[in-house]
Amino acid sequence: MTPAQKAMTALEAWPDLTPCPTSCGTGRALRYARDEIVHFHSDRDVDLHLTAHAIQRLHYDFAESTAIRMVPGSRWVTVHLDCDTDVDLLLSLVSVALKAHAAHQARPLAQDLSTRLCNFHRVTVLPRDADV
Repeated sequence: MTPAQKAMTALEAWPDLTPCPTSCGTGRALRYARDEIVHFHSDRDVDLHLTAHAIQRLHYDFAESTAIRMVPGSRWVTVHLDCDTDVDLLLSLVSVALKAHAAHQARPLAQDLSTRLCNFHRVTVLPRDADV
């Protein structure tokens, strides 16, 4: 079982999370109320939707983690799952995300682009030069 499968299995049992298609069109997602919280894009990479306040509060901790990748201006963080410790980190961060989103449910539905797009669409992969 891959780390992402372990995490998905654990999170599907959480009562506040509901499986749904990803808005980005790649992988599987879990939603809380009206917000997609987790996107499972591959066997190793998971995008997690946090609030701006949660990211600001945890920014320095994220910078020290080798499992966390951030895109400037995004309210999503990418968690790279290599081992069970990374899965535990993801589960803890999902708990933070749920608490943060519950505290902000009164916000208006209109959201800027940074809250709607996960990091999967915010990374450009350039094709390799065939002559190199």
